[in-house]
Amino acid sequence: MREAFILDGTSILPGKQAEIQIQIPNLYTNNPMYCSVFVMHGRKPGPVLLLSGVIHGDEINGVEIIRRVMNIKSLKRLRGTIVAVPVVNVFGFLNKSRYLPDRRDLNRSFPGSEKGSLAGRMANLFLTKIVAKCTHGIDLHTAAVHRDNFPQIRAVIDEPEVYRMAMAFNAPVIINTSIMDGTLRKSATDLGIPVIVYEAGEALRFDEVAIRAGVKGVFSTMRELDMLSKIKLSRKKIEPFVARSSSWVRAPRSGILRSTKTLGLQVEQGDLLGIVSDPAGQFEEEIISPTSGIIIGRTTIPLVNEGEALFHIARFKNSEDVIGHVENFQEEMDPATDVTPTSEPPIF
Repeated sequence: MREAFILDGTSILPGKQAEIQIQIPNLYTNNPMYCSVFVMHGRKPGPVLLLSGVIHGDEINGVEIIRRVMNIKSLKRLRGTIVAVPVVNVFGFLNKSRYLPDRRDLNRSFPGSEKGSLAGRMANLFLTKIVAKCTHGIDLHTAAVHRDNFPQIRAVIDEPEVYRMAMAFNAPVIINTSIMDGTLRKSATDLGIPVIVYEAGEALRFDEVAIRAGVKGVFSTMRELDMLSKIKLSRKKIEPFVARSSSWVRAPRSGILRSTKTLGLQVEQGDLLGIVSDPAGQFEEEIISPTSGIIIGRTTIPLVNEGEALFHIARFKNSEDVIGHVENFQEEMDPATDVTPTSEPPIF
């Protein structure tokens, strides 16, 4: 018989699941606050997978991804354990804000401290009570407010286990990124826990394509980790493409942006990405792509200031191959064309 899984003093027996309320700092009205953790402890041994959403309080796609994952029947045959935290940054979530009330970014506050700022205390609590109990992690994000991200995985591909998870997730694009100090990914790595970051959609919006891709990616990763039985694919799996590098194209002047390119499109060096003009159109300046690649991020608001990031372009060895993969992905995830049986109605 497998041992029970213990989290914050709560014991979950094999084959059982539980919701654990972990107390976090009170509101200044003295109302108590809690972070909900959902644990599903399989009957058979295996990895302990962390699924975390809303580390940034306005990045809400992760909430829906985790809800759908935790309600799929195949998890009855789970090997290992899922530790799911749909809303890490409860304070930011309540305020529809990226930040905590102290205006700090939780994902720049790890590993934190028991006696530090509010952000530092939240980071320390999450890291020590939850993350440290896990063996692997998938951190779910979206773009920041007024930006949109094409579904992508961010990972350090030089790490074999991280690379295995990133490839298994099967997002259309993998961005090989270094790990920033203060992030959950950095502190988890220091603990020997491989973590990949899924980025898709925009803040304060549900994006059905991003959500579907996230759910499928989580399950694909779980199969790679042998937490679920592998399935035979009806068609050959297309491997994700790893970007050599990426960079933002910024506004050359302040004004009103008229974009001519959108997410997932291939661009060549010298292509027109958009035009910035004054309100009357007396002065206009073209925004030209400085490189060839695929647009993986973009601003969604046409009111821009000089120097603002407008288009995020990922560079590949062969963009022609990538764009075919991107088109296949978009068709597969489109609710209008997806023929995969599901009990979940699409969100529009």
